[in-house]
Amino acid sequence: MLHRFVLHNDRIRDAADPLLCAGQVGLLSGWGVFSTLRIVDGVPFAFERHWARMTRDAAALHVELPVDREAVRRKLSELIDANGALEATLRLVVVRNQGGLWEGPSSGRPSDLIALTADSKRWGSAVKLAYVPQARHAANAFAGAKVLSWAMNLTWLESVQAQGFDEAILLNERGEVAECTSANIFVARGSEVGTPPLSAGCLPGITREVLLGEIRAPGIRIAERTILPAELESADEVFITSTTRNLLPVVQVGERKVGQNDQARLALDSAFGDFVKRYVAGHRQTPAVR
Repeated sequence: MLHRFVLHNDRIRDAADPLLCAGQVGLLSGWGVFSTLRIVDGVPFAFERHWARMTRDAAALHVELPVDREAVRRKLSELIDANGALEATLRLVVVRNQGGLWEGPSSGRPSDLIALTADSKRWGSAVKLAYVPQARHAANAFAGAKVLSWAMNLTWLESVQAQGFDEAILLNERGEVAECTSANIFVARGSEVGTPPLSAGCLPGITREVLLGEIRAPGIRIAERTILPAELESADEVFITSTTRNLLPVVQVGERKVGQNDQARLALDSAFGDFVKRYVAGHRQTPAVR
């Protein structure tokens, strides 16, 4: 559930206040960027990584971001305190206001920054996945960008959920596994763990980035590589990752049961949990009021 207060540019406002305008071209056309952050003990986990990705995506879409990253971090902390959102999910959005046919009155800024917090979703203990072919065009210049135009992902998700699945595996134009609608995907065979490369058309998820660049689990090797559907169906383990899910096991792909054990995922999940704790300890400011 969405919490009471939102951040709109430089001010904490009540979510019921009229803040958005019909002439904001980014709202009408999905012209903007966003990221979803996990709040742990009042700290937005991996904020720098989320902001760096938003910066790359915003540059590609010609969306102007605030220049002072730390000022944004401070305003997010104010929002978290206002909502008492010590363990929650935060959505950070930057919407473009200028350009295109439907430009009109707005805040007077080239773009608006909006942040909201909400209760964290309970994802369950495991997931079932279904395929969606031709869902990612890996050669597209905007492949991997996290943009506001998210309706196709939501439609694919709704369609597979209507069939009894939890998430969709999006295949690219070559029939390779790219990602899920809101998660990256990993496979393990023994101690070898793989995930599709960015060239497959997947979004560079923050949990994925941390696993590839920071996490070391004894005896486990993790790397990017091309993955085909047949490998998912025969792997020892399949799991998905996202900011709000951490590492979540997959028990079914299409009509086939998958995953013979959970050893690699558990080892990586433990190491990832330790990384989160160290980050939070290093970024905690003053003790939050409980």
